[in-house]
Amino acid sequence: MTTNQSTLAVDPATRADQVLGDVTEILRDVIGEEYVVDMTIGMDTSFNADLELESIEFVTFADRLRETYGDHVDFVGFLSEMDVDQVINMKVGEVVQFIVDSLETDTPAAAR
Repeated sequence: MTTNQSTLAVDPATRADQVLGDVTEILRDVIGEEYVVDMTIGMDTSFNADLELESIEFVTFADRLRETYGDHVDFVGFLSEMDVDQVINMKVGEVVQFIVDSLETDTPAAAR
């Protein structure tokens, strides 16, 4: 899977909504739909407290982000700049914003 070109050619608010949808879909797949069936995943959802993501699930999530966005989004590099407490307390919105910023930086000005 590669970056959806339509994701690159929209305003930042719409792009954030699209990325949140992508991230939510990936998380539901990684965690298991049955676990999050009654849960709304939003920008304030915490990976640790709300989703209770295990380390292996987090690795799978990172792999799926790479599959989805390719080299446009360096999630491992993003994580490497954080301390352990920041990673533990990270919210979905932080990842969404990182992806949006990465896509915006990677998008030629004419396509924005």
